[in-house]
Amino acid sequence: MVMPGKAPHRFKLFYGWYIVAASFAILFFNSGARFSFGVIFKPMIAEFGWSRGTMSLVFSLNMVLYALSLTAVGKFYDRYGPKWVICISTVFLAAGYILIAAVSSLWQFYLFYGILAAIGFGGTSAPIIAALTSKWFAKWRGFAISLALSGGSLGHFALIPLFTIITLHYGWRISHFYIGVIMLVVNIALALLFIRGDPDDLGVMPFGHKDARKKEAGDHAVSSDETLQDLGLREAMRTYSFWLFLIVMFICGSGDFLVTTHLVPLVTDYGISPTSAGNMLAWYGLMSLVGILIAGPASDVIGNKIPIALTFVMRVFLFLMILRYQNLASFYVFALVFGLTHLITAPLTATLIGRMYGFSHIGLLSGFITTVHHLGGGFGAYMGGVIFDQTGSYQLVFILSTIMAFVATVCSMLIAERRHRAA
Repeated sequence: MVMPGKAPHRFKLFYGWYIVAASFAILFFNSGARFSFGVIFKPMIAEFGWSRGTMSLVFSLNMVLYALSLTAVGKFYDRYGPKWVICISTVFLAAGYILIAAVSSLWQFYLFYGILAAIGFGGTSAPIIAALTSKWFAKWRGFAISLALSGGSLGHFALIPLFTIITLHYGWRISHFYIGVIMLVVNIALALLFIRGDPDDLGVMPFGHKDARKKEAGDHAVSSDETLQDLGLREAMRTYSFWLFLIVMFICGSGDFLVTTHLVPLVTDYGISPTSAGNMLAWYGLMSLVGILIAGPASDVIGNKIPIALTFVMRVFLFLMILRYQNLASFYVFALVFGLTHLITAPLTATLIGRMYGFSHIGLLSGFITTVHHLGGGFGAYMGGVIFDQTGSYQLVFILSTIMAFVATVCSMLIAERRHRAA
């Protein structure tokens, strides 16, 4: 077996694929942990007597702090590389989940899930993985990012039913304890053994780089994009496309985490069993794998903004459908198709930002954009709980979500998907 530390010329397989595999495994467990919140939503309410607004606020705090951590994590990533960012973040994440097993009051849940786990998610999440993978591939970049991020989708699909069974038979405390232990061991082992931040660390070029150089030499010209200066956060914020994309990502996050937080409570309100509801959430995760495997390769061919716009067109129709029909079949259709759209923007964020602003500051730019995405997620999850507590249903939430998805569709199409120059 060839070990990662050996000289690059001995690798029979380009090392970037090791990065993809390790990233896949990290996201497999982390995604399962993140989306288990919907499974414990009602059991914790039943045990402690909290309202849905209170539970949603804990999740929103997690989203907000996670979002705010991403810009700082992006800076640390750009300066120090991903290995230690992943290791340190994993310690926070695992500690938060292990300590949840001992929760006896609301303030403890705020501390363990709302703060510790949130900080940990920041350095072990899709934006960091996408930024890491993007540096290893010049050719097939979208495809490679999609493969890495698909670990989150499979983790969502495979682990949510398992967590549901454990929660129903042994309780939510046991499930969270084992989630924390597994993530601690797996993430740190993979980061120390396999993760490398840049091809230069091993003295190799990104996958497909030589082919690109040959093509340029044959054309006797270098693409004008190659000669432009990469833009940092301040320069990117001077372009209207950046602000349009921020609006899109805020709305995207709002829809994502409204649904993943409230899907199980919603469908069980209509008499569907918790097991069936958990299965819906699991299939939601599997369909996100389909979406992400389509989105990455599609971006290599047709660009990024068209798949993003189509995502929100589908969401408009899904929200309208669920406003009209509430039964087992409509809930399954909603979960499956919404799941298809869930991670489409994840690989496209890195590829779109790289195309518009270059890759030198990809960690910071992706981190900032994903901060906005998850601020939207916190907003959507919290407002879903508050509006339910005030009105007794999710109808108003879905009406507002329909309007927001339409706005995101328009903003997506107005983005100028081309290399931007410094002002």
